[in-house]
Amino acid sequence: MLASVAEEWLWLMAATATVVHCSAMARWIPAQKFWRVYPFIWVLCLAGMIAFGQATGRSLAAMLVMYAFLLIGLTIGMFPTRKLFAQWSTAIKAGETPEGYDYPRSHLTFCAVIVVLMLFAAFALTR
Repeated sequence: MLASVAEEWLWLMAATATVVHCSAMARWIPAQKFWRVYPFIWVLCLAGMIAFGQATGRSLAAMLVMYAFLLIGLTIGMFPTRKLFAQWSTAIKAGETPEGYDYPRSHLTFCAVIVVLMLFAAFALTR
């Protein structure tokens, strides 16, 4: 279904997903060094996904849809942890270095389930 859409729209969908995800992370993690580099990491991830898709015979359209759905799923999945991210970021900015971060298992489970569901939806929509 989405694989038959014009490629320009799929690039726009991937770019929009990147902007939405990076904007959310910049708001949740107010560390300037982080949000300067973070979008470039995702652009490299997109390039890697496209290269992997070409190597395994998947179309460019399918990889763009999977990338966009992955990022939106990750954004939704990380939503419950936004307050913890802000606390950790301010603690690091203040010079505190805790030995470990208490990441609730329920948040991790929620994030993993949402990302997997979004990837299944992307896979179903590219068939």
